[in-house]
Amino acid sequence: MVDLALAPEQEAMRDLAREFARREIRPVAARYDRAGEMPWPVLEKANEIGLLSFGLPEQFGGGGVPGGLVGLTNFVVMEELAWGCAAIATVIGSSIYAAGPVLAFGTPEQQQRWIPRFCDRTAVRLGAVCITEPQGGSDVGAMRTTFRRDGDEYVLDGTKCFITNGGIADVHVVFAVERPGAGWGGMAAFVVERDTPGLRTGRVEEKLGVRASHTAEVVLEGCRVPLDHRLGGEPAGRADGRGAGEAVPRHGPNPLALLQYSRMTYAATAVGLARAAFEYALDHARGRESFGEPIFRHQAVGAKLADMAMEIDAARLLLWRAGWMVDEGMPLARAEGSMAKCYAADVAVRVTQEAVQVLGGHGYMADHPVEKWYRDAKVYQIWEGTNEIQRVVIARALAGDA
Repeated sequence: MVDLALAPEQEAMRDLAREFARREIRPVAARYDRAGEMPWPVLEKANEIGLLSFGLPEQFGGGGVPGGLVGLTNFVVMEELAWGCAAIATVIGSSIYAAGPVLAFGTPEQQQRWIPRFCDRTAVRLGAVCITEPQGGSDVGAMRTTFRRDGDEYVLDGTKCFITNGGIADVHVVFAVERPGAGWGGMAAFVVERDTPGLRTGRVEEKLGVRASHTAEVVLEGCRVPLDHRLGGEPAGRADGRGAGEAVPRHGPNPLALLQYSRMTYAATAVGLARAAFEYALDHARGRESFGEPIFRHQAVGAKLADMAMEIDAARLLLWRAGWMVDEGMPLARAEGSMAKCYAADVAVRVTQEAVQVLGGHGYMADHPVEKWYRDAKVYQIWEGTNEIQRVVIARALAGDA
């Protein structure tokens, strides 16, 4: 039997997020977009009611919702927050996003050390995941940020770019290799806390959209971290620090495996953004008259709205299918996470573009939010792996090469 009904607990979380988006996010979204500033007051209010940690395990002080970071509860919450503002939803979700690698790759001791920080409702704790680099982009195998062991510390050197919360996060999870081009065999992930000597904020980006989210370079110059900041601990055969690269397991932390799951959260926010644009365009089409009747009655406009509604529902169902698979412990063998992200991103761009078109000249003006949503939507085809890369990943999975 297939049951698409949400459980009462999921409906309660959805309603909590929906009301928060309506009351706290929507009224200030345009202001933070224009200023390009972090919405700290909104973050503090979200933290107080648990929206920054609802997806984290209860044992660490989180909400412990079913499915955790990649389950259906997370998806319905993030859709509602993005309905309020995609940029602010990104910032709210960034804390638990950074907790993902710690939960996936960290030892129990490391999890106990860092995860509770994200669950503290008295203080906002931001996280950042540092993977992308200026030279490589989606080619993670070409990573140039390096680590080397020096006595009782690791030394990190390199530059990461386009990092959400880069430089201002309380916890940075940095992926690096022992030798440039070493591939997965020489890769490791490290927790680098804010104000660690050798870590600094580089260029702060001026963006087309999602402007209320801080995006910047993270520069590592002789950045020293203790040995116990390496996620997963010291690899076997390396206790003495010698033989660099020789005994590092080839099954070490692989960020691409992590991205297959985190991409689904981005799909959820893309759906919320698309839904916001669709609802606004629909309301406008019902109230705007042309040639003596609401423009909704004109076939060209009505067909646009029909396509928008179908595509949003299809994107959500594709995402929920992937979330259901995770909840059931099924592998994403056909890259279902990439499918959801890729399709939802394309839908967000098409729907916001059509929303601007439905509003005509009004849609092009900042008086209406559809122009902002149009700008916000484009990044979904780029971050967490471009949609071109998503299609490569899906094709390889279908061929059995993933």
